[in-house]
Amino acid sequence: MSTVLSVDELASLVASVFERHGVSPENARIVAGVVAAAERDGSRSHGLFRLPGYVSTLKSGWIDGHAVPVVTDAAPGLVAVDAANGFAQPALAAGAPMLREKARTQGIAALAIRNSHHFAALWPDVEPFAEEGFLALAFVNARSRVAPWGARKKFFGTNPMAFACPRPGGPPLVWDQASSVVAQGEVLLAATQGHELAEGIGLDSAGNPTTDPKAVLEGGAMLPFGGHKGSAIAFLVEILSAALTGGRFGYEDKSAAFPGALTTNAGECVILIDPSRTGGDDVGARLGGLFENLAATGVERLPGDTRHAHRRKSLQEGIAIPDVTYAVVQRLLKAGRGGKTDDPFRTFSEWNSDADTKGYGKL
Repeated sequence: MSTVLSVDELASLVASVFERHGVSPENARIVAGVVAAAERDGSRSHGLFRLPGYVSTLKSGWIDGHAVPVVTDAAPGLVAVDAANGFAQPALAAGAPMLREKARTQGIAALAIRNSHHFAALWPDVEPFAEEGFLALAFVNARSRVAPWGARKKFFGTNPMAFACPRPGGPPLVWDQASSVVAQGEVLLAATQGHELAEGIGLDSAGNPTTDPKAVLEGGAMLPFGGHKGSAIAFLVEILSAALTGGRFGYEDKSAAFPGALTTNAGECVILIDPSRTGGDDVGARLGGLFENLAATGVERLPGDTRHAHRRKSLQEGIAIPDVTYAVVQRLLKAGRGGKTDDPFRTFSEWNSDADTKGYGKL
């Protein structure tokens, strides 16, 4: 059984949960919109499934839900934003108008966000820019969870990056991927459900390969995808997201002092390029030819296509929220601030213990 909500209804419900737990109305609206978008597009690992983690982090005192970002015009092609220990999405929203203006004027511009917490999918950060005709890239670093290639202990975060490109006659092509073999939530869920991991995903505390998820979580480390190649990408993301923005490196994380905190106070870098200013021939036509020739190879699905299919269905039929999930959301809505911080992963496992919650299984 499930409860069906429109996208707007779901966003309003999630915003109410955020406000209940100490987030300002404006910040709640922005972050709730990202959560609802993930549910709308079938990216449920980054939708309601993460809501208990948001609440747990807010209750821990690790993040400021009322933070007001400070935007600085740092250079002709650079915008700097201090997120003031708040969520990354309000900081991005605050800096986006100036970023767009600079990209249109200069042809390329970057946004450097520091002192921010990013706990959502990364594709929502770049897709709106591609819808406006920009090429967009985003990079976010996180607390140490991944061992560099050849190392025996964790150092990098899962360090995701995303890319969005306009697609003539269709929605943008967008991809969003971590630098680790799997998402950290898959390891957490395997530990909760008593499953072993596949080989090549993690190390134990002694630096030895293991398939035991608890060994990975308890002093061990995850591994980068593609060996040295994924490790190099994680390094790139660490530099762009932390070194260049003034954000914390993954190994500088202080969240352990706040029981229940799941987010990382780190940085984000967003880069926009205006194709109309690059000096080449008609970029739109060339992109159209690129997509046509790609389709001719037999490729049936491009990154983002599945999400857009889910989006069309959700906009027509609404979003079906499994009853067990809806019950947890209502429980979070009714819960007051303060008091004992619930174990968010226990709540996640409650959702996954129900047969109707398939699709909520990745954090």
